[in-house]
Amino acid sequence: RARERRARFVGKNGACNVAHKNIREQGRFLQDVFTTLVDLKWPHTLLIFTMSFLCSWLLFGMVWWLIAFAHGDLDHSTRLQRGLGDGAAGPPEDFVPCVTSIHSFASAFLFSIEVQVTIGFGGRMVTEECPAAILVLIVQNIVGLVINAIMLGCIFMKTSQAHRRAETLIFSKHAVIALREGKLCFMLRVGDLRKSMIISATIRMQVVKKTTSMEGEVVPLNQIDIQMENPVGGNSIFLVSPLIIYHVIDKNSPLYDISPMNLHHHQDLEVIVILEGVVETTGITTQARTSYLADEILWGQRFVPIVAEEDGQYSVDYSKFGNTVKVPTPSCTARQLEEDKSIMDNMPFSPR
Repeated sequence: RARERRARFVGKNGACNVAHKNIREQGRFLQDVFTTLVDLKWPHTLLIFTMSFLCSWLLFGMVWWLIAFAHGDLDHSTRLQRGLGDGAAGPPEDFVPCVTSIHSFASAFLFSIEVQVTIGFGGRMVTEECPAAILVLIVQNIVGLVINAIMLGCIFMKTSQAHRRAETLIFSKHAVIALREGKLCFMLRVGDLRKSMIISATIRMQVVKKTTSMEGEVVPLNQIDIQMENPVGGNSIFLVSPLIIYHVIDKNSPLYDISPMNLHHHQDLEVIVILEGVVETTGITTQARTSYLADEILWGQRFVPIVAEEDGQYSVDYSKFGNTVKVPTPSCTARQLEEDKSIMDNMPFSPR
């Protein structure tokens, strides 16, 4: 009876199924504030974006109000309003305020917004009467530029994150095991939906499973690199059209002793595929990931061709991207196939 399947280490969409708990050194996240802001979820980022501007406007609005209050601008402004309204004596004609047309906190707040976002409606402006007001004007402009740079940079980075490009890098839903050049191979298909290419693309595979060392140490998630092959050799691929990437199951492979009868009993087996490269249009390094559990590996099947030549160019039919067909495949392990050469002699291969 098959054991209960364990949780995935890497999801089909590439998300890592790992929860970080009991982190005591939370202050380390504040040492890299920009990355922390980029990693936040969109509602939190937009809340911080809004509050950073609102708080800075309120803070400098209070500073402008205090400057006007200390210089007496508020009293003279009130007297001017009353003088215009009921004939009372207005302020002295030679009085020059620090900031014109500020008579309440609301007007100081509006002036703060005008300064920081450089609107300038024309009703309020700083005069040369108060050096402190000129200094605050300079400081607020610098602070506003810093906030703009950080917040807009954060929004830009979130909208252009590398995993967005990885959404159009696709993997076949299932992997297959079949014969290729007389050897059992683990195969999968990878493709890119965009015309813009992934430069210097590399692909690698790992087997993640629970292992126990000779000393009795239990490693719940032991990551084992497995050697892979592709049509152009090595780990580099030219991903201009979908490719079938395969791993030859030899004596150095962790799949060496797996047969179709016991494949689905290896519920702790997970094959992770990682594709990395540089986005041609942006120069950002991206990474796409997926994984295959034991019940997502089809024994004795092969991917159907999806590239055909039409009207002088090669056409890719993505509707058949994950389609497979059954092919003659021995129902034995790679070890048995290597040790018993007669198994290949009895295979009903069609002539080439």
